[in-house]
Amino acid sequence: MKSASRRLPLYLSAPHACSYLPGRQSSTLFTDPESPIDRGVYAELLQYGFRRSGRMVYAPRCEHCAQCMSVRIPVAEFAPRRGHRRVRRCNADLQFAQRPAAYDDEHYALYRRYTAARHEDGDMASATPAEYLGFLRADWCDTVFLECRLGERLIACAVTDRLDASLSAIYTYFEPDLTARSLGTLAILKQIDWARATGLDHVYLGYWVRDCRKMAYKARFRPLELWQDGRWQRFGPGDPLPEPPADPPAAR
Repeated sequence: MKSASRRLPLYLSAPHACSYLPGRQSSTLFTDPESPIDRGVYAELLQYGFRRSGRMVYAPRCEHCAQCMSVRIPVAEFAPRRGHRRVRRCNADLQFAQRPAAYDDEHYALYRRYTAARHEDGDMASATPAEYLGFLRADWCDTVFLECRLGERLIACAVTDRLDASLSAIYTYFEPDLTARSLGTLAILKQIDWARATGLDHVYLGYWVRDCRKMAYKARFRPLELWQDGRWQRFGPGDPLPEPPADPPAAR
């Protein structure tokens, strides 16, 4: 890929088990995590449908599936739906604060509880403190921990990358016994508030996967922009989201 400042080498992984759809194989286009990168290049990659995990910036490039579509919210036009207003009302007793993306025992313990409940069969549930921070941060990135508290109790953390024109929602973890509060949805609403208050254009939500039930909540934020066919396409309230092509073109 040729960025505005330099050429950036990209690599395609061998096929591996898909993280979203059982029985599917996935391949990933990614930057070299050891290569130098900066916020400007990262922001440009986001605009081409990429996402960050640790120091690696990546995008799915699967041979027989194109369900992973990068999505973002244009914050100036976002209008909350009835369900979003209900989530705000139900959580009016919570407090949010921005914290540096640094290790903290309280945050790490919450992350371990969350991943043990949601990813008990995966490597995330047994992450060491170094692996935990390695997954959430990159040394070249401006990352913030948006923490949520009920009184003195930490109950959620929304890991967020801050860029010149956007925010990117990296990962949110929360108390697994508080699912009725819809803390994941609340975190996105707070990120939208943050972006709007600071004059940013978009909040990137990572990938929406049509047949993955856990991703359904992203489709409820409208208008929503999807990266498809090499451009961002906008879908307003009531617009059906697109069906992915059955057999996408080979990765370029």
